[in-house]
Amino acid sequence: MSATVQKAADLLATATATGTPCPPIRDLFADGDVDAAYDVQRLNNERLLAAGHRLTGRKIGLTSPAVQRQLGVDQPDFGALFASMALADGGSVPAGRLLQPKIEAEVALILGADLTGPGCTPADVRAATASVRPALEIVDSRIAGWDITIVDTVADNASSGLFVLGDDQLSIEDVEPADVSMRMYRGAELVSEGTGRDCLGDPLNAAAWLASTLARRGEPLRAGDVVLTGALGPMVPAVPGDVFTARISGLGTVTARFGEAA
Repeated sequence: MSATVQKAADLLATATATGTPCPPIRDLFADGDVDAAYDVQRLNNERLLAAGHRLTGRKIGLTSPAVQRQLGVDQPDFGALFASMALADGGSVPAGRLLQPKIEAEVALILGADLTGPGCTPADVRAATASVRPALEIVDSRIAGWDITIVDTVADNASSGLFVLGDDQLSIEDVEPADVSMRMYRGAELVSEGTGRDCLGDPLNAAAWLASTLARRGEPLRAGDVVLTGALGPMVPAVPGDVFTARISGLGTVTARFGEAA
């Protein structure tokens, strides 16, 4: 790893450890150097693995065409999911656990077989999926004020924070991910809505992109992995005391709470 990659990784790791966001790291690299950003992500993830954290899957970001246009990219990105990032359905995020949390609703796939690619198709993803679950992703940014470009978010593990899987589990034969509709509420207030087609046209398309991309990098998806396929609607900022529930047609509900400061 280059000294620049290590410097960027250290800035992000320090922001996590201290709870103080850091300035954007994009100026450390040539414009739009996404490969270097993934090197930063990999270095910090390797540090977590070395410290005993367990990899449990991957998340896909930037699945909305509008967000892609905003960041000047034409494809999604991805980050790693660790067991320490999982929150039980209905569980509470401890105050101060995250720096600048926002929340979005997604379709989660639990794989029952490896996806070794490259060249994975939505049909391959369907065949490899053991179950489908409603999910909330609680995204976060170590970059101050969410002042991010594609380089910043990729380096920052695709702005990962925590995730919640709903207790309901369905067979892929019983639900068509592209056809689901989602409504997310803060208390009784509707704050986000969308459909499966708002995620790259079909969450299975997003998962196929991820499987092929990871296979080319020598890091294929494995049986048992959780795949968060991408937001079905706009993300919403979260503050202590908030309670969010997403209702995804055909899949069920999933809830996350944000604890009050002591």
